[in-house]
Amino acid sequence: MDAIGVAVIGLGWMGRVHTQAYLRVRQHYPALPVPELIAVADDVPDRAAQAAARYGFATSATDWHALLDDPRIVAVSITAPNFLHREIGAAFAGSGRHLWIEKPVGLSADDARAIVGPGQVSVGFNYRHAPAVQRARAILAAGGIGAVTHARFRFFSDYAAAPDAALTWRFERARGGDGVLGDLGAHAVDLVRHLLGEIDEVVAADTAIFIPRRPEPGGATTGHARGAGPLREVENDDWFAALLRVAGGARVVVEASRVATGEQNHYGFAVHGTEGMLSWDFRRMGELLVNGEPVFAGPGDGEYAAFQPGAGIAMSYDDLKVIEAALFLRSIVDGAPHGPTLTDAIRAAEVLAEIAGRAGK
Repeated sequence: MDAIGVAVIGLGWMGRVHTQAYLRVRQHYPALPVPELIAVADDVPDRAAQAAARYGFATSATDWHALLDDPRIVAVSITAPNFLHREIGAAFAGSGRHLWIEKPVGLSADDARAIVGPGQVSVGFNYRHAPAVQRARAILAAGGIGAVTHARFRFFSDYAAAPDAALTWRFERARGGDGVLGDLGAHAVDLVRHLLGEIDEVVAADTAIFIPRRPEPGGATTGHARGAGPLREVENDDWFAALLRVAGGARVVVEASRVATGEQNHYGFAVHGTEGMLSWDFRRMGELLVNGEPVFAGPGDGEYAAFQPGAGIAMSYDDLKVIEAALFLRSIVDGAPHGPTLTDAIRAAEVLAEIAGRAGK
């Protein structure tokens, strides 16, 4: 297999990240088939055509249905808004394509379960791929800090802290689901499961909307734009916290906020055991604190060696997506999953539904 024809559906920020990751795979993973950019689709006028010209897609469309019958397309990135994941995913999975789909994969566990087909499905839980996180996983698996007793996972962001941030689909329950639970909470739950094992119980939870009204957007948006229209009600949560019990009995506090003023992508964890502790902050992605002392990720930790030759050289968020793209392509070549799958998305969604239920939502 010399090349794999790919399509990208949804060319907002995440669609661009996927596209750029495909273009970089051949640089970092030369043994893999080359991802060939066949088609791009986005319903915002001119966005797909501009992306085709910029990145080199062979064709573009404003309606993703036009891509279903293109025999050149083997793999599809689904980076459209959450409420479209189920329809698009089910259609392309049913047609036999392989999928790289962004978390949370729809609005519910049922949405994720509806994506059924013979191909591989990779899910965009990118934080687990950070080499320092992979080192933490190896230390925990080897009993390096003894028995885990308790942990805290935090995902704090201020992307919606401004009251005039536009009320996009992210703030509507029908299109954005449970808000910060699906957005940042899905990542947090996946990290808990990846590092500490299965979540046995949601012991307690709470959620809140702190900015109840936002202005409508003035037009098509990408990222987190300011609003220019009349105020409307925010329908889903800005913040949540939960107490979990994981397999083995450890207690875990998970907290996430999209309105944490002054907290820019403050994501990470602290894990305490009977013989030590580990902590990691995404903003210092290559550094793992082991009993308070910094240890830098290097060759031998996860996929680090595909990017840098020695420990302590910084990697980026976009590098994590290149790793995802490579694992996705490797899954297609091997006919077996590498990295997070639909099963992980379904389980994360189930836990988040339990959190919402515990909070009385």
